[in-house]
Amino acid sequence: MASKEVLAAKEEQVEAIKAKISAAKSIVVIDYMGLNVAEDTAFRKAMRTAGVDYQVLKNRLVKRAFNELGYTVFDEALNGPSAVAFSDNDAIAPAKIIVESIKKFNKMKAKCGMVEGEFLDENGVKAIAAIPPREILIAKMLGSMQSPITKLAVCLSKIAEQKEQQA
Repeated sequence: MASKEVLAAKEEQVEAIKAKISAAKSIVVIDYMGLNVAEDTAFRKAMRTAGVDYQVLKNRLVKRAFNELGYTVFDEALNGPSAVAFSDNDAIAPAKIIVESIKKFNKMKAKCGMVEGEFLDENGVKAIAAIPPREILIAKMLGSMQSPITKLAVCLSKIAEQKEQQA
């Protein structure tokens, strides 16, 4: 009887992981080994502050959840010590925090990830982390949209000045 209860509990865990995967904008799988308690506490705090759900989960359960959702590309990465960061709000936040922490602590490793259904290897996670925050991207876009209008206004005012000088 106990084994049926254990199997039911594991199935519930797999369903919960599948729900997190389905709801997440991004997921990053990391090898967290080497962190001491203070570093791990700082890392987890940074994740919580960014609204990222970071958990150490059993590889078998995570593999099963990914496989049931049709993602077999994670199987190789889910060997050895692994933790998973899920973000349903900001697709870049987990990758950014992990890459910054790797530089800061000179420990751990990003194994792989997924952004909006697309698998990323370690280099892909690093590339996503290099993307500037949304606010900066919007400011750059608005700046580039304003640039031609500003140049046109300057050009028209110079033409008007030249006509006034000629008159």
